[in-house]
Amino acid sequence: MISSSCPADEILAGAGTGRNVTLFNCFVMGAIEDSVPGIFRALQEAAITMQQGGGIGHDFSTLRPYGFRARGAGGVASGPVSFMDIWDAMCGALLSTGARRGAMMATLRCDHPDIQAFVAAKQRPGRLRHFNLSVLVTDAFMAAVRADDEWPLLFPDGEPEAAGETILREWAGTDAPVPCRIIRRIRARALWEQILQANYDCAEPGVLFVDRINQLNNLWYRERISATNPCGEIPLPPYGACDLGSLNLAAFVSAPFTTEARLDLLALAETAKIAVRMLDNVIDASRFPLAEQAESARGSRRVGLGITGLADAFLMLRLRYGEDRSLAVAAEAMLTICHAAYRSSIGLAKEKGPFPFFERQKYSQGAFIRSLPEDIQEGIAKHGVRNSHVLAIAPTGTISLLAGNVSSGIEPIFGPSYARRVLAEDGTVMEFALTDYALDRWRRSAKDPRGLPKWFVRAAELPVRAHLEMQATLQPFVDNSISKTINVPEDCPFSEFSQIFDIAYDRGLKGCTTFRPNPISGAVLSAAPAEMKTPHCCALEREPD
Repeated sequence: MISSSCPADEILAGAGTGRNVTLFNCFVMGAIEDSVPGIFRALQEAAITMQQGGGIGHDFSTLRPYGFRARGAGGVASGPVSFMDIWDAMCGALLSTGARRGAMMATLRCDHPDIQAFVAAKQRPGRLRHFNLSVLVTDAFMAAVRADDEWPLLFPDGEPEAAGETILREWAGTDAPVPCRIIRRIRARALWEQILQANYDCAEPGVLFVDRINQLNNLWYRERISATNPCGEIPLPPYGACDLGSLNLAAFVSAPFTTEARLDLLALAETAKIAVRMLDNVIDASRFPLAEQAESARGSRRVGLGITGLADAFLMLRLRYGEDRSLAVAAEAMLTICHAAYRSSIGLAKEKGPFPFFERQKYSQGAFIRSLPEDIQEGIAKHGVRNSHVLAIAPTGTISLLAGNVSSGIEPIFGPSYARRVLAEDGTVMEFALTDYALDRWRRSAKDPRGLPKWFVRAAELPVRAHLEMQATLQPFVDNSISKTINVPEDCPFSEFSQIFDIAYDRGLKGCTTFRPNPISGAVLSAAPAEMKTPHCCALEREPD
C-alpha cells in the first residue's frame, strides 16, 4: 500500500528529531539593502537559513547596476550579478559540509539596467550552479514586446541632481511607486528574444509574470511579491515561508488498469482536509532561522497542499497524459482538493481563529477568493479562514521516491526505467536503477516484465502544448502557483520554441520554466541505456522538495 499523503521532505526529516532545523522547505529573504553592510547582512541571513535546512529566494533588483557610482566611498558598483556569485560560493561551502542540497532562486526585474547580464549569466558552464534564475516580467513589458516598442532600463533615483529623465515605477523593497532614472532604452522585443535564446541554449532564466502573481495574491492588500521559493510554486513576500505537502493521486485510483478504473474523489477530499490541518500544525511546531520568518509565517499561516503521482494515476486510469480526458480528470481532482482544503481551513478558523493578517472585507475581495463556490465565500465572510493560502503544486522530487517512485508532481513519467543520482551523507554520489511505480504494477498484473501499455507516454515524447495545457488547466484551482517544467525535444526549432512563453502568458500562467537537453545543465535523472535520453530540470546539488 503506497502513501496517500506526503509532507515535504523538511517535515519528514526534521519533525520530532529535536535538531535545530526548520520544517519549512524554503523562504524568500528580505529586501537586500543597497550598501555593503546591507548586502553582507542579507548574505548572513541567507547562510543561517540554509544552514538550518531552508532553501531561499532573493530579488536582487534592489542592487544598483554595474558602473553606477557607489554612495559615500565614491567607488563603482559591480552590479547584482557579481554579488550573486558570492551567494553561490556561500551555498557551495554549506553544501560541502554534508549531503544537504543547496537551493536558491534569484530574480531580477525586466527593467533593471543589468537585466541582459542576468539573462546571460548561466551561459558559462559552472557559473551560479546553485541558483535557479527567473526574470520578473511585467504586463507593461509584454505589451512593449508585442508592440515592438522601446523599453526603458532604469533604477530608483538616489541623486535628484543627476541629469536624465525619471518616471515613477513600483520597485522591489518599496511600498509605493518611486522615481526611477532611465539609464538607457532598448527594444523590448530584442530583450525578449535574448531571454528566449538563453532558455533555448541553457534552460534559464525562467520567467515570472509578476503583475499576475500580485493581482491574484490573496494578501494583495498587504504584500508586494517579487520572488519565489527555488522551484517557483510559492510566490512569497519578504521573509515568507513555504510549508508544503502533497497528495499522491496514484493512491486514490480504484480498480487500476481496468475499464472500471476511477479516481476516488470522496477519499481525496477527506484526505485533503486532514492534510491542511497537518500543515497548519507544522507552523506551530517548527523552528525558524530568523525572527522575521516566524513573524511572517505565523501572521499569514500560508500552506501549500498539492499533488504528486498525477502521471501514474493517468496510467492506472488508462489515460494518456495530455489528452482531453486526462486534462478533465486532473482539473476535477484539483478542484476537489481546492474546495476541500478551503473548507477545512474555514473549519480550523472556527476552531482556532483566522490567521492574524486576515482582514475580512479586503481578503474577501481577492480575485481567487471570488472564484470559489458561494458556500466557501460565505464561510470565509462569517468565520474567517485559518490559512491565507492553502494550495501549491511542488516538484516533489524526494517524496515521490518515498511514495514508491511515483511520477513527480504533475510531470509526465520520465521513462520506464532510469538511473537516479543521490548525494550521500559523506558527499559521494550514489546511483540507483528505478522503475516507475505504476508501470511496475502494470507489468506485474499483465505478466509482461518489459512491456508498455498503449497509453504510456514519456515526458520527451509529449508535444510542448501538452505540458502547457496541463499547467494551465490546474492553475485556476491553485492559489499559490505550480512548479512545472516544459520539456522540449533537443531538435525543437527555435521558431517553435520561442512561442512557449507567449502561450504561457496568454493562458494565464504565473510563470514558465523550460528544459531542452543541452551541455550546460546537469541531470539528476538519466535514461537507462535502452531508453530515450532526456536530462532532468534540476542539477543534483539543487533539487529541493
